[in-house]
Amino acid sequence: MKKLIYTFLFSAVMLAPAAFSQTEPLPRGFSPEELLWLSQNKTVPGAESSGITDPPPLSVRAMAEWEEMQAMVITWRSYKPILAQIVQAAKEEVRVVIVNSDLATCQSELTGYGVDWQSGNVEFMQAPSNSVWIRDYGANPIYLNGVDSLALVDWIYNRPRPLDDIIPDAVGDYFGLPIYSTTVAPYDLTHPGGNNFSDGMGTNFSSKLILDENGPLNQWGTSNHTEEGVDSIMERFYGIDRYVKFTNLPYDGIHHIDMHMKLLNETTLLVGEYPENLPDRVQIEANIQYLLDNFTTPFGTPYSVVRIPMPPENGQYPSGGAPLRTYVNSFIVNKTVLVPRYEEQYDTTAMRIWHEAMPGYNIVGINCNSIIDAGGAIHCIVKEVGVQDPLLIQHQPLEDITGINPPAYEVNALIRHRNGIAGATLFYTTDTAAAYQSLDMTFAEPDSNRWSSSIPQQPEGSTVYYYIHAVANSGKQVVRPLVAPEGYFDFYIYPATAAGETAPPALRMDAIFPNPASAITCIPVSSTVGGTATLEIRDVLGRTVETVFTGNLSAGESKYFFNAGRLFPGVYAVTLVTSSGMVSQKVIVKQ
Repeated sequence: MKKLIYTFLFSAVMLAPAAFSQTEPLPRGFSPEELLWLSQNKTVPGAESSGITDPPPLSVRAMAEWEEMQAMVITWRSYKPILAQIVQAAKEEVRVVIVNSDLATCQSELTGYGVDWQSGNVEFMQAPSNSVWIRDYGANPIYLNGVDSLALVDWIYNRPRPLDDIIPDAVGDYFGLPIYSTTVAPYDLTHPGGNNFSDGMGTNFSSKLILDENGPLNQWGTSNHTEEGVDSIMERFYGIDRYVKFTNLPYDGIHHIDMHMKLLNETTLLVGEYPENLPDRVQIEANIQYLLDNFTTPFGTPYSVVRIPMPPENGQYPSGGAPLRTYVNSFIVNKTVLVPRYEEQYDTTAMRIWHEAMPGYNIVGINCNSIIDAGGAIHCIVKEVGVQDPLLIQHQPLEDITGINPPAYEVNALIRHRNGIAGATLFYTTDTAAAYQSLDMTFAEPDSNRWSSSIPQQPEGSTVYYYIHAVANSGKQVVRPLVAPEGYFDFYIYPATAAGETAPPALRMDAIFPNPASAITCIPVSSTVGGTATLEIRDVLGRTVETVFTGNLSAGESKYFFNAGRLFPGVYAVTLVTSSGMVSQKVIVKQ
């Protein structure tokens, strides 16, 4: 590992006072002093490299964020009210390790913010730092040989902050973990953690910043890596055999994808949705289409994309590269999800979407108004450490059943543990208030670690809820989702006609009037079942341009209204989605 030679580092910082001491707190992007420093082509001070600079000797697997964690690491430096809320929520799930340079002050401030750090699960690691953005400079967990042993990977931090850049070594020492460092040619690689998502199955997501910062014009003095060279390093150190790279957003100042998208599991991507007139929206939509057109999930099926409206600030969205508020810059820590909040009128919809996307999880909202202007939120200031002994369950959730109702619904899961699997069980129900029924899973395919079972046929119109439980030969037990049985996978069995075609639920949208529309317009809706619903206006590309209603739809007839005068002229689809179905109708907007 790189040595923690603090005297060397402090000397380096003293030689560069303009770059490291004038702006406090440092933003997630570059401070003005750092930009000046780099424009003068000065050498970036850093730690002496003496770590494991060769690739791991065994094949490796990058950990996904929804996998089981033993700890979360933060740096106690700025935005402390937000950090305190994070500590308070996360310590119920994992050990929280707080990097600090003044232990007494740190503990006193935690007490002042109402955090009971003495009751357990809060630990302190003393080390100097430059900034709070540990997502970008922290080490990334990997497992050698898939599930055998935990290690960390440390990339070169893409900021001239030498104290931050050695914190991964201190964390590795603290947990007794080896750190593999991409710091020496031919494996030198610059990469911020906020521009990195892994699905735990060999697929990685980043913006093309990864290519810009390692190509011929990079400012870090590293090797000139082609895209193939970057992919090779990521495969050797991080276990990535498929690397999805999205085009940079034209007005995004840092190009970290965690500001506008997030993987929720192996098959689902949560993506922020911005209004039509926002410059970066066009590229976000193009990136989603690029993913859907060119890639499938690791199971060979199309990705599911969940959209979440991003909130304005004072009724407006900033332009010209100013940071945008985000609900996707969140953190999944075992059974809890930490989600940014800003204003109740927008937060209500966002929290509903999070609850629907992550059933059974404890969704905790944290006010991020004070940090967002610095270019980040929750995900940016936390870092995960995986468990030492993972029992891995990977699963493709079953999709809704349309057409003919089959006699059974096959459930498959890839289950692994370093000591082998003693057994697995599938639990299912059509009523979460009742007891789950259980089915033994069989070891169907040893070469791929696939376990299988089949849920027997259920009545049409039913929603089936299920989860998977596994036991290792060592006795360790895990469920997937981690929140089961309170949380679950689910699929709906649509009623079918005699011809075997899907019959729509008892949901109707009468003729929208006036149509064509240019001002206040009425949408008449009739439902015999009621329930949670979302009524949206979508453009010809299927993009939501306005959410007319979201909430509980009453059974019976209802009328909803929107102002067509706020929309550009053209053809739109008015779409009503409920738990029991979807109806849609075209409306023409004129000048």
